[in-house]
Amino acid sequence: MKVFKFGGASVKDAASVRNVGSIMQAQLVNGHYILVVVSAMGKTTNALEKVIEKAYQQQDFRPELNNLKAYHVNIAKDLFSTEHPVHASLQELFRQLEEYLAIIDPTTLFDFQYDQVVSYGELLASIILQHYLQDLALPTTWLDCRSIIRTDNLWREGRVDWGATQTKIQEVVKPLLQNAHVITQGFLGGTAEGLTTTLGREGSDYSAAIFAHSLAAESVTIWKDVAGLLNADPKLFPNTVLYEEISYQETVEMAYYGASVIHPKTIKPLATSHIPLLVKSFLNPEAPGTIIHDCRHEKIAPAYILKQNQCLISFQEKDYAFINENNLSHIFAALANFRFKINLMQNSAISFSICTDYDETRLQLFRQSLQEQFHIHYNTGLTLFTIKNYDEASVNFLTQNKTMLLEQRSRTTFQFVSKAEPVLTSS
Repeated sequence: MKVFKFGGASVKDAASVRNVGSIMQAQLVNGHYILVVVSAMGKTTNALEKVIEKAYQQQDFRPELNNLKAYHVNIAKDLFSTEHPVHASLQELFRQLEEYLAIIDPTTLFDFQYDQVVSYGELLASIILQHYLQDLALPTTWLDCRSIIRTDNLWREGRVDWGATQTKIQEVVKPLLQNAHVITQGFLGGTAEGLTTTLGREGSDYSAAIFAHSLAAESVTIWKDVAGLLNADPKLFPNTVLYEEISYQETVEMAYYGASVIHPKTIKPLATSHIPLLVKSFLNPEAPGTIIHDCRHEKIAPAYILKQNQCLISFQEKDYAFINENNLSHIFAALANFRFKINLMQNSAISFSICTDYDETRLQLFRQSLQEQFHIHYNTGLTLFTIKNYDEASVNFLTQNKTMLLEQRSRTTFQFVSKAEPVLTSS
């Protein structure tokens, strides 16, 4: 069997849902059904984040919620008759969501409540898609993955309990795939107590890998709005190169540095099971795209990776002592406590600097926890540029007309932090 993952762009409107239907109709079944993992439609997750923030701050969230409801209802009206049961399902989900938002407690942990609210995006999308495929006479079953993918209670980045999850998938999902395509949600999991968790932003790729690994799938296909895995974001670089094939290791490293096509956690369970990952375009389904698998390549095109909204933080001992392992242990403990991920780090005799994703609230709490021991300086609004498999031409191209605040290179990777806007003209 195969696993397909459709992201938000592939189901952003009624025409897109119909296109997914066409892709599914083109599959030769012959008793081999597909498990389909779907993300929230379009920019729904972003919209739900605004809704939960307003509700948590005790502000009026209903205008944003009503806009989101109208968005989904209008897609459903375009796809289904007025008497179709999908409308009742959507109304019930929005009723539950509004009821929960109305009782949100600002004294309760925000991340917990975030997971309970933002998860509705995937539930709405999967219900619409399942009903549409069923109407195309494709045998389908809707599955709530929150009862299948078991995680701990690390809200917004749940850690998978692989033993419990694999048991559930074998017991519940495998039998369902004997008779129908299974439509389920990406990004979501659930605790042993039945509470909803999320796997981290863009975690739907990871969900697909979890199911594929546990089912020993033939392959995973991620359907994107690009031709496959490219060496740069085509929105920023006009002359991109398509990797026809690439190794698991190269892809893992690109994902680690911030390449947006593949979620960083996705590759490990696939590589462990030797399951190939295909990245294909839903705009051109017949094109071969990219295959990520066990392979060797002596030299590939440099990959340009940008992470925006970065913060550069520098630490210096107040008594001007050397930065040593003891100092660093305090910094790393605080970083872990406030859930900051280091995207780049560098130290000198008396200072230590890191580049991380910017979050104003957590940054201030983090600074407070260390301010007695260190002088702490930081810059925000930065971009982290990475070139994987760099050469001098690629370095010269990317660094031109930029002010670099921090620079680092290894044998295969060149990185720098800059104030410059990532507006590029050629590659």
